[in-house]
Amino acid sequence: MDPQVLIGRLVLATLLGGVLGVEREARSQAAGLRTHTLVALGACCFTLSSVYTEELLRTGANPNGTQTDISRIASQIVVGIGFLGAGVILRHGTSVRGLTTAANLWVTAAVGLACGLGLYVAASATVALALLSLVVLRPVSRMLTPQEGRHGRRPRDGNDEDGPPSREEESRPE
Repeated sequence: MDPQVLIGRLVLATLLGGVLGVEREARSQAAGLRTHTLVALGACCFTLSSVYTEELLRTGANPNGTQTDISRIASQIVVGIGFLGAGVILRHGTSVRGLTTAANLWVTAAVGLACGLGLYVAASATVALALLSLVVLRPVSRMLTPQEGRHGRRPRDGNDEDGPPSREEESRPE
């Protein structure tokens, strides 16, 4: 594989991952610009390594009977990102935070993988659609579920009369 193509794919994955990371960074999420950039870059590098391994084996540099399957590394990227995403999901009482960031990391890995395979249009379209989901659909989500504590809304202090008591309040009368 031509070194300029290799470097170009790595740079594009880094830039596109960074675009997704900027949105998370602007929302002060734990996994921001640097995390998303590294996820896309790592996924791209794994993909390039996988593609290059197949290329090496096809050109006769393989021992007798050796075979490769480039899809195996792609499937392992998906699994590995699942663990990384699980690390950013936090539960606070009855609310769960970090699901969107975890999903965004997963998409960022897909962008890196697509760049590694040379699917530049797919990678760019994925970033555009992900940003649409993150930025444009946020107010729509808030309209559909206007409850406090959801979609970045701060919960009120105290307790709603219909909900369970908060930790600060006693559940037994005095």
